[in-house]
Amino acid sequence: MEVVGKVKVLGAEQVVSASYKKRELVIVTDEQYPQFIAIEFPQDKGDLLNILAEGDSVKVSINLGGREWVNPQGEIKYFNSIKGWKLEKINAEAPSY
Repeated sequence: MEVVGKVKVLGAEQVVSASYKKRELVIVTDEQYPQFIAIEFPQDKGDLLNILAEGDSVKVSINLGGREWVNPQGEIKYFNSIKGWKLEKINAEAPSY
């Protein structure tokens, strides 16, 4: 899957545990009703964000994930995640000749 939008937020690296780190990117889609989509880049994929700046137009390849969790009270909860694995800057301006 792919999602296209402008960079709204470039998150700093977060160290979740000794063996897991991530960075978050928030993009805003260009639609009648813009969507603010938070995309997680795990481990070394976070380095992909180093080429970006706020306001850049990007196309991000993503995977959707979901999981089930049972809390201590026995209630079942569901969580979704959006993980980025590839991104491409989009040149918003066409060259003029």
